[in-house]
Amino acid sequence: MTRPLARLEAAEPLPTRPAIRIRDLRKVFGQLVAIDGVSLDIAPGEFFMIVGPSGCGKTTLLRILAGLDSVTSGAIEIETPHSQRPVNSMIFQGDSIFPWMTVWDNAAYGLKMRRVPSATVKEVVGHYLARTGLTRFAKYYPHQLSGGMRQRVSIARAFANDPEILLMDEPFSALDAQNKLLLQEELLHIWEEHKKTVVFITHSVDEAVFLGDRIMVMTAQPGKVKTFVPVPLARPRNIMELQKMPQFGELIAHIWSSLREEVHRARQQEEEIKS
Repeated sequence: MTRPLARLEAAEPLPTRPAIRIRDLRKVFGQLVAIDGVSLDIAPGEFFMIVGPSGCGKTTLLRILAGLDSVTSGAIEIETPHSQRPVNSMIFQGDSIFPWMTVWDNAAYGLKMRRVPSATVKEVVGHYLARTGLTRFAKYYPHQLSGGMRQRVSIARAFANDPEILLMDEPFSALDAQNKLLLQEELLHIWEEHKKTVVFITHSVDEAVFLGDRIMVMTAQPGKVKTFVPVPLARPRNIMELQKMPQFGELIAHIWSSLREEVHRARQQEEEIKS
């Protein structure tokens, strides 16, 4: 089943029917053009990364995909072959779990809202708490957990809800380097089980290359597609092994060369606003 929002123009085809198809997307806030003419296809099961300078519309694009914001013009089509599943789940940069609920209840929230049978809830939540290393913390409340553990709860809740698409807005940016690496690896391990379609925003080029199948580089405001960069690195991936590969460093350098100009442009825009 699809959710057509408007007529779609022709685009470079994917090997399979895209999970997400966007055409000429434009978002305007008053006099500010946040996104201008973005078109892209994302394949089912693709781990799609978005990088770009601050203020380029990355989060706005993700919020539109999540249904939290509307488009000014353009078209979005999201493939939903399993009508019993939610279309998407979103993981935010900061804490997004309910502070008055235990770890278990947070992870089970989406399933309970959908009135999934209790036996299934118990099985699914137990599985994802185990996968994220949270089983023994099931009765804890968020204030009793570290920042990294709270993000693991967010990941467990998102996957337990079994969405068609997982939307992630810099979920690890506030964590220290060690916890960030551990959560990146845990996310990949869980993703490899079911190959959910993932759209992931990051400011880290290293993270984009480590996690992604393909990377979209966005321009400074107004946000447009500057380029797409495929990541031809075999899976499963180990960051320690990847860092030894010349191709890993070459990809990072290539993406940064494309991104650097846009970061400078964004800084100039900020300085002009201040002056």
